[in-house]
Amino acid sequence: MNITFRCDPALIDVLPRPVSAKAALPDWLRQMPPRAASSVHQRSIRTVKQCPPFVDAMAHGFMMLLPCDVTVEAGQFSWNWPLPALATHGHPRAPLSFHVPEQIAGSPLAHGSRSAIKFNSFWTIELEPGWSLMAVHPINRDDLPFRLVTGLVDADRFNAVGINFPAVWLDAGFSGTLPRGMPIAQCYPVPRDAPALVCEPMSEASARGYDALATRIMGGPGVYRKGYRSKRGGA
Repeated sequence: MNITFRCDPALIDVLPRPVSAKAALPDWLRQMPPRAASSVHQRSIRTVKQCPPFVDAMAHGFMMLLPCDVTVEAGQFSWNWPLPALATHGHPRAPLSFHVPEQIAGSPLAHGSRSAIKFNSFWTIELEPGWSLMAVHPINRDDLPFRLVTGLVDADRFNAVGINFPAVWLDAGFSGTLPRGMPIAQCYPVPRDAPALVCEPMSEASARGYDALATRIMGGPGVYRKGYRSKRGGA
């Protein structure tokens, strides 16, 4: 799978480039202890840092990054990001724009009269034929003060302009700076053809396999990680 990113020629040395999600794992995950004392279990137990599905989900796909520092103060967003003259017309120059509240009214995304923000994209994304781009909130990143709105785009066809990423701002009391390079959207290609869903009872062999694997899992940690987890590449 090749994913091709393009930007205005004047911005090629200005923009932070998309990175593998593995390369953008947060500091809190790296610093988190692998085990913690549990008053319920009366012993030390593994934390989510030792849960492969938790970590692999966070490391899957690639991250689109905030192109410049954005200051947030009393609900107002500002930035100082002078850009050179661009070769393309109709291209955004601001890192953010907004959706009016009426566009999400009546949905669980609505938060009173607050507008939704939109992270403008400065990269186009081209996928191979038959693939669409799934864009989600950076996985397990509840520490971020916004929640990205999930979207699916047929980026094998729609790739002449950038894909913008709308989000709902959650932390009304946030004051500070969203730093350049902060992950704003986690993306990964998905096949467009719908899968066939097959539901059936377990065979005798399947039931024996279930019992055998369940017994191994109950017998000690690391069964999935050591015997079933695929090695993943990337930075």
